[in-house]
Amino acid sequence: MTYTSPRHPQLFYTTAPLPCPYLPGRMERKVVTEIGGAEAVAFHNRLSRAGFRRSHTIAYAPVCASCTACTPIRVPVERFTPSRTQTRIRRRNAGLHTTTVPPHATPEQYALFSAYQSIRHVGGDMASMTFPDYRAMIEDTTVETFMIEFRNTEGRLACVALVDKLDDGLSAVYDFYDPEQQHNSLGTFAVLHLIEHARLLGLPYLYLGYWINESRKMAYKARFRPAQIMTRGMWHDLDLTTYNNQQVHESAFLPNGMFRPA
Repeated sequence: MTYTSPRHPQLFYTTAPLPCPYLPGRMERKVVTEIGGAEAVAFHNRLSRAGFRRSHTIAYAPVCASCTACTPIRVPVERFTPSRTQTRIRRRNAGLHTTTVPPHATPEQYALFSAYQSIRHVGGDMASMTFPDYRAMIEDTTVETFMIEFRNTEGRLACVALVDKLDDGLSAVYDFYDPEQQHNSLGTFAVLHLIEHARLLGLPYLYLGYWINESRKMAYKARFRPAQIMTRGMWHDLDLTTYNNQQVHESAFLPNGMFRPA
């Protein structure tokens, strides 16, 4: 007789409350779990569809006691239509050359990353990251991950995107760019490129993480229209007028059978 050991249960943990990095005066808590083992890719796919995000080998979602401002958002790529502003941004950066590379950290990337943090996120946790910290952020992954480098005509690195490939889309994990080129809207251009990249791969969605309508740094994600958000565990098209009038805020949904702390 062949004995098959029972499947180990997936454990989820809740972090202690910490000050919210996006909304002053509020506290955040997260539910976290490890992405590992033989089922890592399939598990990551399920979690992503349920509104989780990946950092290193950990998946997380907000479970704040009195706030549900963090709303999972994604772009249905076949229906996406760039705005006039986005069309101009795409045209302005048409000279950039893009290369898809493995998730391996380089000193060149880190120099750009550090410059970006020093201007765009002064005082943030990531501003003090060393090269080993950066390398861990890029290379600690148990799923299919790649990077896209954007270079100008002289070969200078202008922007970098860290991306996970899912079975139903791409997930924009993180991007950073040359802060001296803020006027070129390279962050927006990176998202536009990822939408087109997902379309070329035949993948239906680009996952953009969490949209926070009240945060200037996170509200931009709703500019890629149409967009879909997750509220009450369901993905649906974002209607900003309805959203604002009804003040619909729903935190990331946990799949059936998972414990959600109070």
